Formats: sequence, structure tokens, C-alpha cells
Amino acid sequence: MSIESHVSNESYGKIVAPRTVEIQRLLPGPIERIWDYLTNSDMRRQWLAFGDMPGEVGAPFTLTWRNDELATTSPGKRPEGTKAENSQEGVIQEWDPPRKLVYTWVGYGLVSFELKPAGQRVLLTLIHSGLPSRGAMLGVSTGWHAHLDVLVAVANGQKGGPFWDRMNELRPVYDKSFPAEV
Repeated sequence: MSIESHVSNESYGKIVAPRTVEIQRLLPGPIERIWDYLTNSDMRRQWLAFGDMPGEVGAPFTLTWRNDELATTSPGKRPEGTKAENSQEGVIQEWDPPRKLVYTWVGYGLVSFELKPAGQRVLLTLIHSGLPSRGAMLGVSTGWHAHLDVLVAVANGQKGGPFWDRMNELRPVYDKSFPAEV
């Protein structure tokens, strides 16, 4: 089963409130395993970023992205001017294993992951709110979409497709679908 079979029009993020995007994915269970993909640095680095995440409300943490090193068939062509490594600071706001993780991203709002059992699978709902601008919404929507595509592949025992190529493909789609004022 290829990554493309897991991605459909329903996999695109939706604006659910001002400066707020929601993206969902259906992943193979159990729910505890998907929780580990969100909170365990070694598992998270395969699809998103690495960094220890203390399991307590109010705890600060730093995630570091190295998108060229994700569990993909190849990194693809990184856009010119894009750094090979980027870090983002956050603070845990809610820690409810294995159901809900919420954290702030300094300057980029609030990120919420909710996990719900769906038979043998797990419904992951990501909501990123409080984004400072339309440009930030485009960037995080494109990034979350591409990273979640990799998570779907990894959770299914596969490698994702070329990450940067997927980002480059998604950006104009989100740009056309988001209104000028969000």
C-alpha cells in the first residue's frame, strides 16, 4: 500500500475558525503507539522533529526539524533559502496520555493533537490555532500536511514520499484554497 492510497481530498487542512486550521488522519492503532509518535523524540523525529518533551503541564521544550532526515524515500528538492535545520520552542499546555497533547509554539499559536480510537485504527485530529497571519497559516498547513503524510507512511511500516517535493506541491493548493483574509 503506497502513501498515495492514504491521502485524499479529506486529508487537506480546513479553516475551522479565524487563523485556525484542522487536519485529520486515520492511522493504524493502537492509540498508545500513535501517542508515542507524538511524544517520543526518537519516534517523532521519523516524521516531524526531535527533542525531549517533558510530560507535564507548563514544561518548556524545543523541537528541532531536519526535514532532509525524515523517514522518506528521499528528501526531495529543498526550496532555495530554506534552512537544513530549524528549531521551535514550546510549552506543554495539556498532557492527557494517550488522548490529548496541547502545546504553545512561541510566536505561532497553539497546537492540539487529539487521538480517538476508530475500530482498529486511531483518528488523529490536529488543530493549530492563533496563527499570526495568512502566510503563517499557509506555511504551517503545508508543513503539517506533508509531515502527517510521512506519519501515515511510517505508522504503516513504510517510508514517506520525497518530503520537499510534497511541500512544493501542496503550497499552491493551500494558497488557492485559503481566502485572502483569514
